Amino acid sequence: MTDVLLGFLTEYWLSLLSVICLLVISAFFSGSETALTAASRSRMHTLENNGEERAGMVTRLIERRDRLIGTLLIGNNLVNILASSLTTSLLIGLFGDSGVAIATVAMTVLLVIFSEVLPKSWAIASPDRFALAVAPWVRPFVAVVGPISSLVNAIVRRILHLFGINLSSDLPMLTAHEELRGAVNLLHREGSVIKADRDRLGGVLDLGELEVSDVMIHRTGMRAINADDPPQTCVREILESPFTRLPLWRGSADNIIGVVHSKDLLRALAEPNVEPETLDIVKIAQKPWFVPDSTNLKDQLNAFLRRKLHLAIVVDEYGQVQGLVTLEDILEEIVGDIADEHDIDIQGVRQEADGSIVVDGSVPIRDLNRALDWSLPDEEATTVAGLVIHESKSIPEERQAFTFYGKRFTVMKRVKNRITKLRIRAAEDEGQVA
Repeated sequence: MTDVLLGFLTEYWLSLLSVICLLVISAFFSGSETALTAASRSRMHTLENNGEERAGMVTRLIERRDRLIGTLLIGNNLVNILASSLTTSLLIGLFGDSGVAIATVAMTVLLVIFSEVLPKSWAIASPDRFALAVAPWVRPFVAVVGPISSLVNAIVRRILHLFGINLSSDLPMLTAHEELRGAVNLLHREGSVIKADRDRLGGVLDLGELEVSDVMIHRTGMRAINADDPPQTCVREILESPFTRLPLWRGSADNIIGVVHSKDLLRALAEPNVEPETLDIVKIAQKPWFVPDSTNLKDQLNAFLRRKLHLAIVVDEYGQVQGLVTLEDILEEIVGDIADEHDIDIQGVRQEADGSIVVDGSVPIRDLNRALDWSLPDEEATTVAGLVIHESKSIPEERQAFTFYGKRFTVMKRVKNRITKLRIRAAEDEGQVA
């Protein structure tokens, strides 16, 4: 038996070497397919800008992904079939008809281990590096076999079209923003991106989805100056205010006639023969800028930068004043105002010893989500009180409690029709509280 095997190897060594080479080429095609489809386009773009020529090759290859995959599959199937045919021919010469079964089992094991699992596992472990290594070899093969792949793809599209499937009109399931958000959330869950960075990136992505009404200071919390008050009273209010700019109204709070900047006030007071009692506040006020409450935050940010202004008065569709929005309000949607990701450091939120959270009704849902890493919906309501009213379909009384979105909301204080204070705890903790 040994002499027969040695004689066989001596006679068919060239065919055996060919099979081994074909298995290596098959592994190359399998690994290349995995690496090039999993390679990061953004990283390749960065490397290309830094002068890496192979990154440019990878980028151009994956721009036509269907052509690339088709070409690699043609090459992979070609070498696999050829290797199986050679092995079957060799083993039939050695074992007769039973060589077919032996060749089938042997090639299945060899192809699965050495031409599929091994190269693909290697490629998926470092797809970018693997893609850069194989790109110079794959590119000429795609250039030669690409037309055949395009023909195959055209035939496939025509067949699918007969079944009502039109690949050319298929739209991506996710928008670019959704893909970015998903990637950031995944990296945060894996620990590669900290919560603060995730919130900042999420804030940038959210600008296009939010409106001015979502971040504005409501008219009930707006500080403004009455132009009909004595000048010295107006000066004192402006100087004692923590804000640099204050709206100026006359007659009623809806009649905003200007915006007073504290620096303009100080300049006016520094003029000779000017006293607080004789100062005309209206003359130093800037012209107010009114914006609709439905303005997109991204557009409003661009408008602030373009006009070089920091404050705008928000009005509804009827022209009634709803509040004000500042450049800082929009920037805080990006950078946040939380000192530590483990501390609750937003105004109107207090952590209780029993684990519950006491919240002012006017606290924005987005701020609460960001501070506590919650996911309360903010599509139908801007504030926590608004969310409770929306979900309960009523204006709750004090001590009424509701459970939704995994939280237990208890109304602690109500002033007229406004919910001013709530207690929030996890719904599963409710049964543990005496």
